[in-house]
Amino acid sequence: MNLKTKFTEQAGIEYPIICGAMYPCSNPELVAAASAAGGLGIVQPLSLTFVHKHDFREGLKLIRSITDKPIGLNVLVEKSSAQYQDMNKKWVDIALEEGVKFFITALGNPTWVRDRIKPHGGILYHDVVNKKWAQMAIDYGVDGLIAVNNRAGGHAGDQTPEQLIADLKSFGKPVVCAGGIGDRAGFEKALSLGFDGIQMGTRFIATEECTAHADYKAAILNATGDDIILTKKLSGVNVAVINTSYMKRIGANPGKLAQYFLDHPKLKHYMRLFYLLKSTLDLKKAAMQGESFKDFWQAGKSVDGIEKIESVKNIVQRFVS
Repeated sequence: MNLKTKFTEQAGIEYPIICGAMYPCSNPELVAAASAAGGLGIVQPLSLTFVHKHDFREGLKLIRSITDKPIGLNVLVEKSSAQYQDMNKKWVDIALEEGVKFFITALGNPTWVRDRIKPHGGILYHDVVNKKWAQMAIDYGVDGLIAVNNRAGGHAGDQTPEQLIADLKSFGKPVVCAGGIGDRAGFEKALSLGFDGIQMGTRFIATEECTAHADYKAAILNATGDDIILTKKLSGVNVAVINTSYMKRIGANPGKLAQYFLDHPKLKHYMRLFYLLKSTLDLKKAAMQGESFKDFWQAGKSVDGIEKIESVKNIVQRFVS
């Protein structure tokens, strides 16, 4: 099993493992632990500032006080309010000032991030779900691809890992497998398929370093892949969540009026923004307060391989030993 890939070379890390950015679960201690273990922890700005109440720069300094290993930054570049776009640009600039070199963008055109980070030697990867979006990312000048498959938590794709690597390898860029990996067997399979690394989210929620509520972690341990469903009620596009009793009660699909807006070419962005604004607080409360609140718990089909709560270091070492 070759642990040295083009991705590890670009990121300056030991093992081809990313702890994916997660709202609201990416607390600074978790990000730092993933990097300290030899992987790459990714900062999710809203988690750092809105959920965990850190000034953005001070939050990065806190991570740096735990480890001096490389970390990355997640940037959502979908069209949104001017205020949020300004915040994004400020976060990227501060991250560069604090020595961050690796950036993962999603949900839009990442050229402004590329133009900002390249003079500083930054590396840019972009989330894609199929060959069409990968081609657009390549045209934008990204350095690598995060291939989000149909087993992922959060914003899942609709293709299998096998389909994605077959379609994307021809671009000649590093491709990271994102989705459905919760154990060593899944890690080894991804590398054997030709992926340059993996990205995990759900597996890292069920860790000692993650500050998500114990109810959330227990739900991950108790769930199987069959318990993971897709809902549009969080962001207007499919998000993978655990089918809790709350989800069964409210249903996964939007109402007729909401679906009309989501299908409308000019109105869909406003409807997605409405869902995002509404769900931002719900997801935060659910993850931090447990079953006392709405059980919007994001997770992927990797729950099948997650059997206990353990340290990030133990997980990484078991994968790579």
